Amino acid sequence: MKRRSGADGAHPRPGTAARDRAAWFLVLPALLPILILSVGPLLYGIALAFTDAQSGRTRSTQWIGTLNFQDLLHDTLFWDSFRIGLIWAFGVTVPQFLLALGLALLLNQKLRLRWLARALAIIPWAMPEVVVGIMWRLVYNPDAGILNETLRDLGLGDGRDWLTGLATALPAVILVGIWAGMPQTTVALLAGLQNTPHELHEAAALDGAGAWRRFRTVTWPAIKPIALAITALNFIWNFNSFALVYVLTSGGPGGRTRLPMLFAYEEAFRYGQFGYAAAMGCVMVAVISVILACYLVGRISGGGEQR
Repeated sequence: MKRRSGADGAHPRPGTAARDRAAWFLVLPALLPILILSVGPLLYGIALAFTDAQSGRTRSTQWIGTLNFQDLLHDTLFWDSFRIGLIWAFGVTVPQFLLALGLALLLNQKLRLRWLARALAIIPWAMPEVVVGIMWRLVYNPDAGILNETLRDLGLGDGRDWLTGLATALPAVILVGIWAGMPQTTVALLAGLQNTPHELHEAAALDGAGAWRRFRTVTWPAIKPIALAITALNFIWNFNSFALVYVLTSGGPGGRTRLPMLFAYEEAFRYGQFGYAAAMGCVMVAVISVILACYLVGRISGGGEQR
């Protein structure tokens, strides 16, 4: 029986292997930095988590198996930082998305000087996290900060030290995180809104749909894939935050803002427990992998429903 050609089992066309090799050759310059600077250190960190590696060049490193992970299970300080990290990640990501969605809807309207408003909206995104942290430390300054000065001028008290108060440190840092990350989400959502066909809104308006119904039936389905993607990325980014919180509070006061990444940093570079810190990093990688898996499963199942 004669074999059918094509995807059902035919031999590849002449030159296909050569094109594949050429494609890999072109991709290799982009893959090498990823393999060297990301995958390599990740594998080394995973291996380091199963050792008792500590600071000191003359100290030998021994393989200890899962002992670091067993110690982590009983380390209340680490799990407390993990809880704070989740509070921080949710506390920043959710308001960040809601505010960015409102701002994107506003910037999508035909307003005067809309170009200027869009340019101003992305300024926090262009600023390095260290600069943002220093700027907000000045805003929160208990003696001459603009926040306390405004409260005094309004007669709302003498102000307070926002970054060293046990009850105010984490909310104050979360507010900075929302402000710093909102432009990125706004730009992504605004791009999705601009790709939504205007004819659909006009047709829904002619059918008598109000603003909320048009958003629910036209706008949201169009930007939902972008919204899910940017929210997942923001959550992962916020959970791994380091520089912003380090500049603002260094994890204080009393560990109230000690995120998991800060805790691992202190274990590694302040106390020299490299193996134990690597085990913490493995736990955080596992959590992020679960989040990514849930997102991918949701995307795949959602794509299957749309077919």
